[in-house]
Amino acid sequence: MAKPKKKYYTVWKGHHTGVFDTWNDCKAQIINFEGAQYKSFPTFESAKTAYKGHYKDYVGKAKKFTTGLSEARLKLIGQPNYNSIAVDAASSGNPGKMEYRGVDTQSQQQLFHKGPFEQGTNNIGEFLALVHGLALLKQKKSKRIIYTDSRTAMSWVKKKQCNTKLERTTTNAALFLLVDRAVAWLKNNTYTTTIVKWETKAWGEIPADFGRK
Repeated sequence: MAKPKKKYYTVWKGHHTGVFDTWNDCKAQIINFEGAQYKSFPTFESAKTAYKGHYKDYVGKAKKFTTGLSEARLKLIGQPNYNSIAVDAASSGNPGKMEYRGVDTQSQQQLFHKGPFEQGTNNIGEFLALVHGLALLKQKKSKRIIYTDSRTAMSWVKKKQCNTKLERTTTNAALFLLVDRAVAWLKNNTYTTTIVKWETKAWGEIPADFGRK
């Protein structure tokens, strides 16, 4: 079995900031820290350089994108509605460490961030992000729409249930507590927010993307 490659972790916002050489050290700085900002890098030098820069330049930064769609198709799809928020999730493994967040679609300003959670999946994260976004917009009485790039999450929200096959364990107990709360919210609340599928093939990665692909 190949030995896992060494990673270094830059923490821009956390209990302590800097460059850490183990995931456990990094996790200690971001756990239970609202709006934590961090990312892994393959070398200490690249992590150190990133720390001197800005989080937005390394995480969720829009990559150069060229669509393969025809002009007619692009015209039909149109442009994103920037009176909106966008949500996304990222998972290192399936299951693995998972986190999710929501951002302002136009400015990419982070509105909320949760995680990382142990032994989660990307689908669960996408579902939680979508419900979190719906609850936030309802609380603020906002008329903005919400974008997601996950049809699975859209389906689960519509059905008001999380259809994951992931087994509940003591390791992911905190994650499933959020899942239960999200399902309860859907069953006990109504909302007028329009959920829209982000057109990745036309617009590139969703603004809430963690930039780790």
